[in-house]
Amino acid sequence: MIASDTNPTTLFDRRAWRWHRERAARRGSVDFLHHEAADRLLDRLDDMPQRFAAALDLGARDGRLAAALRRRPGIERVVVAEPALAFLSRLPGPRVAADPELLPFRAASFDLVVSALVLHWVGDLPGALVQLRRALRPGGLFLAALLGGRTLIELRTALIEAELAEEGGASPRISPAIDLADAAALLQRAGFADPVADADMLTVTYADALALMRELRLMGETNALTARRKCPLRRATLARALALYSERFGLPDGRVAASFEILFLTGRAPA
Repeated sequence: MIASDTNPTTLFDRRAWRWHRERAARRGSVDFLHHEAADRLLDRLDDMPQRFAAALDLGARDGRLAAALRRRPGIERVVVAEPALAFLSRLPGPRVAADPELLPFRAASFDLVVSALVLHWVGDLPGALVQLRRALRPGGLFLAALLGGRTLIELRTALIEAELAEEGGASPRISPAIDLADAAALLQRAGFADPVADADMLTVTYADALALMRELRLMGETNALTARRKCPLRRATLARALALYSERFGLPDGRVAASFEILFLTGRAPA
């Protein structure tokens, strides 16, 4: 984890992060986790009786969430915002190349903003939430899913212990993330009314930790911390990490488990 006093504006290497997302799009991205988050956001939206004329999908990826929004009664316009041009070029309708850290939208542009698994890559999350609240019209709804602090706890543990044993020190390899206990307070701090935060924990199994790492690459969710070590893991460190992962988090069938905590944030722009 990164120390709490790290400058949020330099926490992530934005160029590396966009490149990881571009690479995933070009190589055939693995989207099951993003689809799951999008579907759960839509379930929450079904509970809202309000109609929304103009909607923004922030971090649209393959457009699954935006396509579902276009089919909803009352929605007249859906704008997609996505930093990776390889994703963006395939999406229909109004589209904007935008990094979630710096949004190009005027105040009161949308009645609804949804975002599936992109905001955990924002260094200044309170600042991004303020921008999103300003982009909403009075009474507009914000719904977002992002990865929480318990995500990949198994991989984090194995990598840290392996590096300590093999190299005498550990480098930051898993991004820091907010905890559920802090999420609603962040929404309130950003000026949202009726802030609500809840979490779902997903457990996914893999043949081994190396298969997990490969899939994270195809998701575009690999390490983009500015303070990351730029060279690959040493072979001995990787071998020990794989062994530790299997020993600590192995399942009876020989596979290993990986945890993904998805936080869901809900808030409204004050009327």
